[in-house]
Amino acid sequence: MMEAGLWRRKPQQVKQIHVWRERRSRRGELVQWDTSEHDWLEGRGEKLYLIVMIDDASSRLWARFVRQDSTQENMRLLWSYLEEFGRPVALYTDKASLFRTAEKHKRDEPGVEKDAVEMPPTQIGRALQELGITWIAAHSPQAKGRVERNFQTAQDRLVKGMRVAGVKTIEAANEYLKNDYMAWWERELTVEPASAEDAHRPLEKSHNLAASLCHMETRQVDNDYTLRWDGKRYRIERQSVVSGLRKATVRVEQRLDGSVAVRYGERYLVVEEVCTAPKRSSIAALKPAKERRRGSRRGSDWNKDFDLKKGPKVWQAAQTSGRRPSGTD
Repeated sequence: MMEAGLWRRKPQQVKQIHVWRERRSRRGELVQWDTSEHDWLEGRGEKLYLIVMIDDASSRLWARFVRQDSTQENMRLLWSYLEEFGRPVALYTDKASLFRTAEKHKRDEPGVEKDAVEMPPTQIGRALQELGITWIAAHSPQAKGRVERNFQTAQDRLVKGMRVAGVKTIEAANEYLKNDYMAWWERELTVEPASAEDAHRPLEKSHNLAASLCHMETRQVDNDYTLRWDGKRYRIERQSVVSGLRKATVRVEQRLDGSVAVRYGERYLVVEEVCTAPKRSSIAALKPAKERRRGSRRGSDWNKDFDLKKGPKVWQAAQTSGRRPSGTD
């Protein structure tokens, strides 16, 4: 059929090949960071996520079970890593919304190539900038294969180990993860890096983990030295009031421990939550039903027994009212 021109063979497509990448030479030069969603407790307990950070040079593991794959939980793991090892040079992650703000497009917008728009960083992206850590995005799961292979091992060996140990809670899961699985991984699967030099950098005095690893937004100070945050109103104490604070933009930090800190320039302000007056709608809802109907026509009974025929004439009512008739001095 090919010789007769009845059938034409399709050209074979070359499959994409992921080139092997050599390990980085120093610890802390590149750390891969990812989360795995899996039935870790095999139905014996609540749903858990495993967040993992693995060093590219040595395969050293740092991990934690959490209930949600949220910004706050990822920040908590990063906080513990920084306190344990110091600041790595770069972190290698996927393009999840935790790490990158996606550019929004209109649904009916034609597919026209446009110049890339620089989007504002996410909360984690901002924190990494403040801590001097470079963020690198992986374009495919194979690009961060070291952490992906770790998840394959964990979904087999870690799950079986917790099954034998009878782990049913997140507390027991993290205890087994740290004392058994991570200890076994350190002993059996880590390697010596090519260089003995450690690329981790110590935390400096200018680095405030509580201030960087938080949810941060800006607010404007009102004329009465108050500001709104998360549906609440906060007043700046008198000792913190300085010149130019009215209508100024301040930095509000919702920290991981739940506290709120307000910073103006390089100075933190003393703030206090104040009670705001309830809205009119809520005041009306608190009034008794009879009081709300007092001025309405539908529920009023002021003329219930009034009879127009038995009532006095208009001129008689005017005389008895005490008003002087017209024309009198």
